[in-house]
Amino acid sequence: MGAPAWRWALRAARLPVGGGRAPTAPRRHPGCGPAAPFADSASSSSRDEALRSKRVQILSRGLPKQKPIEGVKQVVVLASGKGGVGKSTTAVNIALALAANDSTKEVGLLDADVYGPSIPKMMNLKGNPELTTKNLMRPLKNYGIACMSMGFLIEETAPVVWRGLMVMSAVEKLLRQVDWGQLDYLVIDMPPGTGDVQLSVSQNIPVAGAVIISTPQDVALLDARKGAEMFRKVHVPVLGLVQNMSVFQCPKCKHETHIFGADGVRDLAKTLGLDILGDIPLHVNIRETCDSGQPVVISQPQSDAAKAYLKIAMEIVRRLPVPPT
Repeated sequence: MGAPAWRWALRAARLPVGGGRAPTAPRRHPGCGPAAPFADSASSSSRDEALRSKRVQILSRGLPKQKPIEGVKQVVVLASGKGGVGKSTTAVNIALALAANDSTKEVGLLDADVYGPSIPKMMNLKGNPELTTKNLMRPLKNYGIACMSMGFLIEETAPVVWRGLMVMSAVEKLLRQVDWGQLDYLVIDMPPGTGDVQLSVSQNIPVAGAVIISTPQDVALLDARKGAEMFRKVHVPVLGLVQNMSVFQCPKCKHETHIFGADGVRDLAKTLGLDILGDIPLHVNIRETCDSGQPVVISQPQSDAAKAYLKIAMEIVRRLPVPPT
C-alpha cells in the first residue's frame, strides 16, 4: 500500500472512540465510600484496553496482508540507514558467499534500489529479462545467482525520475512479477534510508531477517540505529550488524589505520542488544573486483576479504529461523 494510506491509518488510530469526543469518566455517586477510587481505576483500565483494541483493529485494516514470494523459502534484507557505506557491495558478496558455503542451496539477489541500481554492474550482467508463458520476468543469472534489478529494465545511463507511488509499483513488480524458480535464500539489497520501499517490502512479504550494514563513522551509526529500530517496529527480526570498512591496511608497510573510527558498530550493537556478524576491511581489491563485475568472493576466494564475507554468511544462516518445508 502507499504511504498516504499508511499515514491515514496512523492518524485514524490516534482518534478517540465515540465520534471524536474523548470518553468521559463515569460519575461517582454520593456515598460510594472508599471503594469508589478503585472502581474508577478499574473502569479507566478497561477503557484503555478497549481503546488499544480499537487501534489494533484500525491498523490491521490498513496494513496489507503478507504473502510469500512463490518458490522462495527465506528472504534476507540487507539495509543501511545511510548511503555510501558499501551496502550493495556487501549484498553481492554475501549472496555469493551463501551459495559458496553450501552448494546445495539456490540463491537469488534482488536489487530494490530503484533510483540507483548497481547489481547489474557488480554481477557483470546486461540485457532485458525474458518473459515466461505466464508473463513473468526471468531473472538474469551469473555465478549461479539469479538476479533482478531495475537496471535490467532501463538504459544504463537513464535516470529514474519517479514519484513515490511509481517507485512502489516498480518494487511490487520486482517482487511479484518475477519467476524466481525455487530459491532457498533471496537476498534483497535495499535502498538507503527508512522510507516507502523499506516499509513496502517489510509489510508485503515475510522477511526472515534483516542485516544492517554500517561503517564505524559516527554519522553513519546514527542512521544505522534508525534502520535497526525501523525493522523492529515492523516486526522484522534484526539478525545483526556488519561493520564495513573497519580498518585499512597499507599494502606496502602493512600499517593499519582506522579511517572511519574503531569499533563504532560494535558499540552500537551492544547498545541495541544485537550481534556483530563480522568485520569487513577497507581493501582496494573489494572495490576493484566489484567494479569489474568479478566480486572478491568469486575472483579471490582465498583472500582475507572473501573469508570475511564467507564468515558473515555463515553467521546469517545460523541465526535464521528454520525454513518452511
